[in-house]
Amino acid sequence: MNTTIFIPKTIKVGYQERNDTYTKKLAYVIYYDQKGKLRKENSWESWRDSKIEPQEFSNEPTSGFVLNKKVGDYASRWSHRQAYCRVYDSRGDFEFEITIENLLYILENATSTKGKGLEGEFIYGWSGKDLILIPCESPDYKEITQYNDIIHEKNYVKVKDLTLGGIYKTKTNEEYIYMGRFDYYDDIYENIPYESNSYYGKTTRYNSVKKNINKGKHHYFVKKYEDDKYFSLLALKSLGERFISIISSECVDNYAELFDKLECNPHYSPIDESKDEYIAYTFEEFIEKLKNKMWYFYFYDSQKNYLLVDYAYKKSKEDEQKYLLQNRNTYERSQELSFEEIFNQTQPMYKNTYLTNGKLYSEGK
Repeated sequence: MNTTIFIPKTIKVGYQERNDTYTKKLAYVIYYDQKGKLRKENSWESWRDSKIEPQEFSNEPTSGFVLNKKVGDYASRWSHRQAYCRVYDSRGDFEFEITIENLLYILENATSTKGKGLEGEFIYGWSGKDLILIPCESPDYKEITQYNDIIHEKNYVKVKDLTLGGIYKTKTNEEYIYMGRFDYYDDIYENIPYESNSYYGKTTRYNSVKKNINKGKHHYFVKKYEDDKYFSLLALKSLGERFISIISSECVDNYAELFDKLECNPHYSPIDESKDEYIAYTFEEFIEKLKNKMWYFYFYDSQKNYLLVDYAYKKSKEDEQKYLLQNRNTYERSQELSFEEIFNQTQPMYKNTYLTNGKLYSEGK
């Protein structure tokens, strides 16, 4: 089971009169989050019968739950009703619905006795938007409650707790390695106005121009993937409520290797177009590249125009394959050309891109 299930302190229950329930009262249960906000209130208000007074209960381990019948799992003309199981809660003499997955988890970790209901204590929790009835005897309950103690007590990881190379767990149960605090660079798009003549006279239009800006110091964290080749970057201006526990304050063994990869990230050091490097293909390299592509192949000509070999327009003439060449800046297409003609006319090159710190960002080869 997901161990980042939220267990609220207080639940709120709205009702509908339903003849297909044992108690004639079906419930929609929602909750107050750790900030005191009532979650899912709008859908709850639209569903419940306003003539029936809602109730609030402390969400504490409680016994006396009884499994009732399965509902749903049928298709109408337009939609499919997911299967649920109804459960009776004696505190408010009402029934509510849980998923079949939740029911199976309950039966794995608790005993249901015919005529007596579920044995042991249970508590309400939420995994995203789904209500989960949690057996207090389940092996996950201790970890779930530890997680919720942190959430409710707001005992989050602070900046003073961070050490280089330390490992920290987020509220979503992900583990990140702390790399340090550095400037964070990102692209923004700015609309630049210009005057344009049209049938109706002069009109103001806008060009979207990309700019790279420094957004100030951020705390950098990385999460490795299993293949150890890539990692995802998390950059935070402030930690807020992101991290809930310290896995290790010791520096990971491969911190230097991870930092080398971080230095090749454009958020750490922006792309420097003045460092672009254009390298000519040999004829053999170029032919090999073309033969290994199915649809398109991009490259630069000797004038640094960005070109495309379009395989969708491949034609056969006298047993020789011919292709269309397109300029990606002007969209102008050439006549049909063979591989050899494309090479001779364009003198093809690939581009290597570098960051301001001199690190290679992308290799076009």
